[in-house]
Amino acid sequence: MLKRNFFIVLSAVVFGLYSCSESDRTANTIEAGEETSTTAEGDEDTAKAERTKTILFFGNSLTAGYGLEPDQAFPALIQDKIDSLNLPYKVINAGVSGETSAGGKSRINWLLKQPVDVFVLELGANDGLRGIDPAETYKNLQRIIQKVREKNPDAEIILAGMQIPPNMGQKYATQFREVFSKLAEEENVALIPFLLEGVAGVPKLNQADGIHPTVEGQKILADNVWDVMEDILREPETI
Repeated sequence: MLKRNFFIVLSAVVFGLYSCSESDRTANTIEAGEETSTTAEGDEDTAKAERTKTILFFGNSLTAGYGLEPDQAFPALIQDKIDSLNLPYKVINAGVSGETSAGGKSRINWLLKQPVDVFVLELGANDGLRGIDPAETYKNLQRIIQKVREKNPDAEIILAGMQIPPNMGQKYATQFREVFSKLAEEENVALIPFLLEGVAGVPKLNQADGIHPTVEGQKILADNVWDVMEDILREPETI
């Protein structure tokens, strides 16, 4: 009986060692597989990062998504559209509430330390609300465009057109609106005719201040931007 028990114990030990050895081999195989998989994924991520281009949204509170969560602002919604189409672009939201064209001109140099492939310029609304001379707004926006091209000669530039109510006078409102169409033509950049098309003056699409879009309003802004941007992103030479 003692001898029999000895063989039972010995068999259990041998089986246990074999099982551990098999487990180790299996673990090593899995680890090797995971390492290979991780390396492959890492290489894929690196390659993808190298292909990914940058879209910089440079604007004021409309771009920043004042009163809303960051992912509800139209630049984030544009990123969602891009991701759904698997296009190789990442969006950077550089909107600052209260920004004027003069403030943007001073701030742009810092942002241009990074490469930019598509630049969306959304400034001027606060100039209009403050009654700043449209000629001054024109010069500031023009200088921003020029600075972008100096750093990124091949960048695609999109200008977001803006309008203001005639409470500043019809003449001023007309001159202000023409800033964007004239600038787009002179600098040969793509133009969103009126960023707030379909939203401005519609109470249910604006927050209580009557100026900043709601979540639904931001969705319309994203559509207005996408109508102009989509063809640019899909051009074979840009992807």
